[in-house]
Amino acid sequence: MYKVFIITASDSSAAGTRADESGPAIREILAAYGRFSAEGIIVLPDDRAALAREMARLADEAGADLILTTGGTGFSKRDVTPEATLDVTERRVPGIPEAMRKLSLEITPRAMLSRAEAGIRGNTLIVNLPGSPKAVRETLDYILPSVEHGLDILQGRDGDCARG
Repeated sequence: MYKVFIITASDSSAAGTRADESGPAIREILAAYGRFSAEGIIVLPDDRAALAREMARLADEAGADLILTTGGTGFSKRDVTPEATLDVTERRVPGIPEAMRKLSLEITPRAMLSRAEAGIRGNTLIVNLPGSPKAVRETLDYILPSVEHGLDILQGRDGDCARG
C-alpha cells in the first residue's frame, strides 16, 4: 500500500466558509484503486510557506509515498501551490501535469491556464491536481495507473519502464 496524504489549498475552506469537496473526491478515487491508503486530508490556506512546510513534513517525517494537492494552481495572486511544490522538490516530473493538461484540453480550452507541477522529494512524489471535484476526478483517474508505476520505480519495487 502506498501512503498518500491530500492537501487542499483553499483560503475559504481553511476559514470554514466553503466545504472542501475536492479532497474527499481524491480519497474516494484512491480507495477504488486498492494500492493507495489515504492517510488524511489537510486543509490549508493559500500560503506558499505553509504549503511548502507541510509538504516537506509529510515527505520527511510522515513517510508519505505520494502527496496530492488540490487547488491553488490558477492565476490568482493567492494561487501558489506550484511554487510551494517547486520549493520542496528535488526533481521535477513535468510529464504528469503535461498529461493532465492534455486530457483537460479535450474538455475545456481553459485547461491551458493550469500551472500545476509535479516533483520528487526523496522517495515522495508530489502532484498538483486541479481545484474542482470534476477536474480532480477526470485527471486523477487518468494519471493514477502511471503514477502507481512511477511509485513502484521510485520505491525500488520495479525498474522497467519499457514496454515490449
